[in-house]
Amino acid sequence: MPHHILAIDDSKAVRLLLKKALAPFACTVDEATNGFNGLFAMERRLPDLLLIDAAMPTMDGIEMLTMLKSKAQLRDIPVVMLVSSTDHKVLPKIAELGVTHLLKKPFTDAAAVDAIRAVIPLTAK
Repeated sequence: MPHHILAIDDSKAVRLLLKKALAPFACTVDEATNGFNGLFAMERRLPDLLLIDAAMPTMDGIEMLTMLKSKAQLRDIPVVMLVSSTDHKVLPKIAELGVTHLLKKPFTDAAAVDAIRAVIPLTAK
């Protein structure tokens, strides 16, 4: 069964880049525009991996991660946190919350695939 990945970022361009990077692999990629919408999407289907932007409106990645870690059925879902150079103040909090991997923005397709492969196996279609 292919992996199910949920990409949560307020930037449509970033979500499209992630989908494009993952297109050659046997996985499904759903999208959400903020942490609140991401949690709603997870009610429909739990992902094998979360890609979460640290800085978003409505509910940012830190808020979402805090909520995930407080719920037994969600705390073990691996998370790749998307961070930019302006997120340096929240890196200690991200580490404290137990993010599986960091992906620094801007990133290439190859860097995205490498970060995801560090967490889950990807197989070609």
